[in-house]
Parts: sequence; structure tokens; C-alpha cells
Amino acid sequence: MNKHLIVVSVDAMVYEDLALLKTTPNVGKLIREGSIVERVKTIYPSLTHPVHASLMSGCPAGKTGVPNNTLFQPGVKNTPWFNHLSQMQCETIFHAAHRAGLSTAACRWPMTAGGFDQIDYLVPEIMDEDVAEEPNLEKLYRKMCTPCLFDPIISKHLSILNAPERHPSYEEFSMRCAADIIRTYKPNLLLTHPGMVDHCRHVNGLFNAAVEDALKITDRWIGMLMDAVRDAGIEETTSFAIVSDHGHMEWVRVAAPNVLFRQKGLIQVDADEKITDWQLLCEESGLSCQVHVKDPAREDEFYRWLRELADTGLYGFNEVLTRAECESRYGLSGSFSFVLEGDGYTTFSSDWTGKLITPMKDVGCGAHHSSHGHMPEKGPQPPMVLAGPAFKSGVTVERESILDEAPTFAAALGITLPQAEGHPIAEVLK
Repeated sequence: MNKHLIVVSVDAMVYEDLALLKTTPNVGKLIREGSIVERVKTIYPSLTHPVHASLMSGCPAGKTGVPNNTLFQPGVKNTPWFNHLSQMQCETIFHAAHRAGLSTAACRWPMTAGGFDQIDYLVPEIMDEDVAEEPNLEKLYRKMCTPCLFDPIISKHLSILNAPERHPSYEEFSMRCAADIIRTYKPNLLLTHPGMVDHCRHVNGLFNAAVEDALKITDRWIGMLMDAVRDAGIEETTSFAIVSDHGHMEWVRVAAPNVLFRQKGLIQVDADEKITDWQLLCEESGLSCQVHVKDPAREDEFYRWLRELADTGLYGFNEVLTRAECESRYGLSGSFSFVLEGDGYTTFSSDWTGKLITPMKDVGCGAHHSSHGHMPEKGPQPPMVLAGPAFKSGVTVERESILDEAPTFAAALGITLPQAEGHPIAEVLK
């Protein structure tokens, strides 16, 4: 039997959202007919691109080589994001499927740009730096997408991206493209990633009417994929995995540790506020931040100082983890020396100018705002819904690791991920 799997990562969907989704026509149907993992422990940091690297590999950030959303480039304010398949330091499900002779597709899935040798039908996540380099959308998408997709599929939906707001236009575009790829090419594996729920949580807070509306819109998009499966005549062989990358936690202030480091003489700048030298530099990762030490011989000195700051409760973080602690607890490693975990109501900035602590009202936000990047055991947790011929019906699993998701996807297609640290979830697989 030819097998097909569609993985939809609903960015920032949490277990509590299932109550509403059970009432929707499309995800509700998948929930009734399939199985659920109620709470999935994600990786650290709980950021979109590191987590999606894990979602397609079954490996933590220390093994994927994607420890943050953005690359560490000292003194650069708008650093580029990790987003290319070639930046992955381990194999992914695309590699395994390609090796097995299966056809693959990715439509707005992070960490897939440039992956033409492994992904047959590719519409990658487009980052701001891509648009800055090529602002003409037709030229940009011709360059970054699989050539056979542009004229029959991408071109007819491209005008959607001319909307004044990025969300939901970006999702509408990518989900229509994904549906057409299913109808036209019937790939064995398709991964796609609508981000509207995450956007609404960032802007409005954790639980509110805007998030509920975003969940209902997302259900419509998933329904478009289900319709495409029926149109393609592959309904009997297609399974769905509706997953999420991370939860959210609300915050009330922004902390900029680099401002303090500069005040202490650990960051030097010129007359234009550009960094000329540094000894200690923080790189924000949402509700946590990664701290780099230029001279490794000073790590012990800086660790003691950061611990003293954490103990005061004044600077937005209450834990200081060494790189060794991050690796042993979360499988996270990188070029940083420490990770500062937020106190539960503070998000971080990499800025070295302005204020050390800025209340939410002075940032120009509304009454509620939320973010992620925090330790994976904190806050609401992501769920997973599995339905179709590869999965059992009526099974509820209380807790699993996100590292088990890619091996489970692979098992649903009859392939394996030898480098994965996670394992297939036997309870939900037929």
C-alpha cells in the first residue's frame, strides 16, 4: 500500500486549545477518529526554528546544531535566522524518505530552505532577510521554490501576499499551495506550518477571543488539506499528524542584560553605538537568553556574578545554567557559556542601548502579551493529534517527548531515523 503522511505544525497550539478544536468540523473529526497525545514536552529553548529542527529529526538542539532562532553575530542587531536545510547537523525525515524513494514536500516549514536535493516539492519559510535581498516576490519565489511549482501553483496564489498584514495572508498563501501540491503531486510526505495562533498569542496574550478565532481559521486551513486529499483520491492511504512546537507564557516587562554588561564596562561601543569589543554578550531567546563569554578563562568569574544577579530577583532571570547543565538536562549546546532562564514574567532583548528594564506599557503593547523560549516543563504544553490508516483510534497518551514525534512520523511511512534520539510512540501506531 502506498502511504501518505501530512504533518501540520500549528505553531503555539496548546493542550487547552483542544477543547475548542473538538467542536470544529475538521480537526474535531481527526480527534474523534484518531488518537491524542495530550502534552508533549518540547526542547530548550522552546523557539520555533530550533523546535522544528527537532520535529523533523527527533534530535535536541545540541545535535541539530540549531540552538536559537538566529545566528550569533556580535554587534549585529538584525541577525539572520537559522532556516536552511544545509545548517542541520543531523539527518531529517526528508533525508530518510528520500533515501527510501518516497516523494516529499515542505510548504512553509522552517529549516528547509535550499533543500532541493532532499525535498521534491519545496516552498520554504521566507525570512525578512530573504525579502530584503530580493523584494520582488515573483523573483524571490522563483529563486527559493522548486521550479516546477511556480507557474501552476505558486503564481496563482502569490497576490495573497500583497495584503497589508503578514498574518493570516502568509498562512492562506502557504496552505493553498500545500493543498495544490497534494492534488497535483500526491507526495508521500508533506510538512506545513501555519503560524496564525502563535502570532495572535504574541500580540494578545495566552487565552482570548483572537486566539480562538485563529484556531477556527486554522481548522479551515486543515480542512483545505483534507479536501485536497479527497480530490487526489488518496484518502484511504493518507494519515494526518496535527502537532505543535511550543506553548506560551505571558510577560509584563523586557530585560536587556547587555545594557547592564555595557554599564559594567564589559561591552565597548563607538560614537555610533556600534560594538567595538565585548567580554560578555547576551543573545535573546524569548523568555530566556544565551550568554557568550569571549575569554573562556573568565567563565567562572562571570558565572558567580550572574548567580548573584539572579539571586536578587531584579534583573528578569532567576536561574543561570552552564552549557554543561544545558546539555545534561535538555540536550542543548552551542557557542554560548550560560543560559539565563526568565523569572516567569520577563522576556529578553539583545539590545545594548536604552533601558535595562522596560515595562510592557512602554514597549507599546496591549494589556496582554505572551512569548516562548522558556524551559519546556513550564506553562501550557503542546498536544498531538494523529489520525488515519497508520494510527490507532481512540488512544489517549498523557505525556511524550517531542523527540519521539519524527520517529513516529517515520514509522507511519515505514521508514526509520537512525540518528534520532527519540523513539516511535508504539501506543498510537498500528
